[in-house]
Amino acid sequence: MSEAINPDGWPRPSGYSNGIVAEGRYLAISGQIGWNVGGDLVGEGFLEQARQALRNVIAVLRAAGGAPEHLVRLTWYVTDKSEYRQNLGKLGESYREIVGPHYPAMALIQVAALLEEGAKVEIEATAILPRAQS
Repeated sequence: MSEAINPDGWPRPSGYSNGIVAEGRYLAISGQIGWNVGGDLVGEGFLEQARQALRNVIAVLRAAGGAPEHLVRLTWYVTDKSEYRQNLGKLGESYREIVGPHYPAMALIQVAALLEEGAKVEIEATAILPRAQS
């Protein structure tokens, strides 16, 4: 399990934690975009791509034996931060539906473009999985 770290006196963050302390096995999840298992983008819209990218992060996490509560960091790369802001309410709903009420440390970075043509968001993640039982 992990413990959220938020310094005393700081305002409570909304949708993320300032830090996470965890013990276990380290899992680095490469940047996931909004493509399906066939390698096709699920659509042109930011929200639908973001939802699929989150699903892809969780799929890799589960393949390693983890669960959403094992995420300790998400880094979001977006091609248009105004699109991110415009979709923030629905994105929050989608996040809670896919990841649940777990809010790891997060960063958002606007980039000029992503490698895959048409991709609007890429999410990379770090998770700490429980140590294997002996």
